[in-house]
Amino acid sequence: MYLPLTSRSIPLIILLSLLGGAMAAQSVPLVYPREHTGADCPEPPLPGLEELPVVATLPDPFAASDGSGRDTTLIGWRCRRAEILAEIQHYEVGRKPPRPDTLTARFDGDSLYVAVTRNGYTLQLSAAVALPAGAGPFPAVIGIGPGAGSLPPELFAERGIAQIAFNFSQVMANTQTRGAEPINHLYPEQTDMGAYAAWPWGVSRLIDGLELTQDVLPIDLSRLGVTGCSFAGKMALFAGAFDERIALTIAQEPGGGGGAAWRVSETLGEVETLGRTSHAWFKESMFQFANAVDRLPFDHHELMALIAPRAFLFLGNTDYEWLADESGYVSARAAHEVWKALGVADRFGFSINGGHGHCQLPAEQWPEVGAFIDKFLLGDQAADTEVMIHPFKTVDYARWMEW
Repeated sequence: MYLPLTSRSIPLIILLSLLGGAMAAQSVPLVYPREHTGADCPEPPLPGLEELPVVATLPDPFAASDGSGRDTTLIGWRCRRAEILAEIQHYEVGRKPPRPDTLTARFDGDSLYVAVTRNGYTLQLSAAVALPAGAGPFPAVIGIGPGAGSLPPELFAERGIAQIAFNFSQVMANTQTRGAEPINHLYPEQTDMGAYAAWPWGVSRLIDGLELTQDVLPIDLSRLGVTGCSFAGKMALFAGAFDERIALTIAQEPGGGGGAAWRVSETLGEVETLGRTSHAWFKESMFQFANAVDRLPFDHHELMALIAPRAFLFLGNTDYEWLADESGYVSARAAHEVWKALGVADRFGFSINGGHGHCQLPAEQWPEVGAFIDKFLLGDQAADTEVMIHPFKTVDYARWMEW
């Protein structure tokens, strides 16, 4: 039917446009049933440092690694995401091992137990589980350390969300002895593995355990979140980036090596740059880029973008210079372009403020955290997740995005 463009028809046109946008957003998955949907995509070229071109600004997240073109579609993102994932693992943290063939799980009392066997060795994971009252199935958050990470547990408990505590030391110590950690007994061929490949592997194995115990542990596997703060905030970010079964990632004050972009951090003061971060967390070979971060074929706006089109909330704290939150802000602005291009801009948010202790969520940030929980773990589509709170009004973030 033809509708003449008159002042009386404009509201209907706007309404149809809004409905079309909402329908398009609904067609973009909130979560995926597999750990890595792009596992069948071709590997990108992975040249040595001297062969990598200098890229002074943040690399284009949509540009193919081989220079063959640029694709901003959801279909194209599947394999472009796989390229970025391969680059981060190759140059920065090491390869995240795949799920081994022998994995068993049981839920006993108030804990989930997962046994992973490979190379004649069995690694045991145990995670305390706090279930809400009722029959379920319940949405759940995997917290690094405590069941809610460093977020107030009542944000989840009052909403009927289960809390699952990830004991990361069962996989690798925070100050790893390279090659001598529990995971190295399973994968002795990967002694170069950094903690940010090992710990996300552990989170993924807990999710495997949740899948195997569905008959006795009533968790809604389509509504899983992960959160942590500081080095555990980095851990949550890498875990959410590396496993597409996680619907919501909340990275609290992750600093350098987390949301902050290596390139931007180099232009700031006493912050966590690539050359100043912990060697235990990354591949030792990554540190050849300490004076050449502009040769990295990726940056951490693309680490955040690996979560797209799923939901991600970045929390910062300007009271701690080391966290490089100006860099995190620029990186977040760049990452947000991916969600915007995929038509789901409301699934990405950032809230950066000060006036509170490290890893102590202030009352001012509770509403945005609650909104992301409500929308992406409870399905409340009315929750307002258009969150872009920051103090960096004069920072020219656009200069970092030539694309």
